[in-house]
Amino acid sequence: MEETRQYTVVSREDETKRRARQRLVGFGLHLVGYFIVMAGIFFVNLSQGNDPTKSAFLLVGWGSVLALHAAFVMGLFSVLSDRNK
Repeated sequence: MEETRQYTVVSREDETKRRARQRLVGFGLHLVGYFIVMAGIFFVNLSQGNDPTKSAFLLVGWGSVLALHAAFVMGLFSVLSDRNK
């Protein structure tokens, strides 16, 4: 009995779209995690009677990393990449 094999040809465009979708999903998870953790920290500080603005360094620090992640997902760093050459 002969074995038949089927091969799937993935075009470069399909691979690019798949990677873009993965980057977008990763950014979405990063964004959701950011808001959940920041809301939790805010309410813990509030419930303990601490000033909620004390967590501003964490908010700004993680927010700046999140902004860099957004820039990467939007392709703003593609100028620096060797993949486009």
